[in-house]
Amino acid sequence: MTFIKTTEQESHHDELEKMSVEKILTIINKEDSGVSEAVKKALPQVNLLVDLIVTKIRNGGRLFYIGAGTSGRLGILDASECPPTFGVPHEMVIGLIAGGDVAIRKAVEFAEDDKNQGWEDLKAYNVSDKDIVIGIAASGTTPYVISALEACARASVITGCITCNSGSPLSIAANFPIEVVVGPEVITGSSRMKAGTAQKLVLNMITTTVMIKLGRVKGNKMVDMQLSNDKLVARGVKMIIEELNVSESEASNMLKSYKSVRNVINNYSNGNN
Repeated sequence: MTFIKTTEQESHHDELEKMSVEKILTIINKEDSGVSEAVKKALPQVNLLVDLIVTKIRNGGRLFYIGAGTSGRLGILDASECPPTFGVPHEMVIGLIAGGDVAIRKAVEFAEDDKNQGWEDLKAYNVSDKDIVIGIAASGTTPYVISALEACARASVITGCITCNSGSPLSIAANFPIEVVVGPEVITGSSRMKAGTAQKLVLNMITTTVMIKLGRVKGNKMVDMQLSNDKLVARGVKMIIEELNVSESEASNMLKSYKSVRNVINNYSNGNN
């Protein structure tokens, strides 16, 4: 199969090393400005996948991200932010990367070329047809990811993907592909740049929208956030003051007692303040 691998196409800019810092920054900024428009074109694909994820999780399933290199790290980043932001279990959204956790900080040579390990990594979590797996690969050609999705298909596990090339092998392997085509990078082939930004935007959209639809946001507030530092405690107190029209000391005491903004609001509404 042949397709246009735009992530590997020659940059529109050359002799970068001869440019001033200001010129390089301007070029990068101009290239980045088109990423959100590329994501916009993919919104119908994102919508389909989000609807399915919401249904899967409501029925007791989990969301898996699987990727290599930058793509894998972005998936892990998004997964790891769900528990503190929305108060969900760590097991609800799981990120996997080729080469294991050590690859989060340090590249593991040839890990992305392993055609068996992706499925083995998923099996370690007892993945089943209740779950949904999203493969992340800017090129859409990463063997670790493609083979994992192909194995998912054989096991009746629904899959999606996020890639930055149209018609890639990964898109063909996925049930619900998301293709965000951002064109050549400023540095030829450096998909950590525009492609990585596009993937992060889509990941933000997916988990944010899923958590809203699962009832983890009230109005526009993170009422289930984990109170893991002073900043978040202060934010929680402010939310309670605004919602219940109580004093700062009352809000602070209730938050200490009930441990979350949602619990405070629910108990106050039930006359348990």
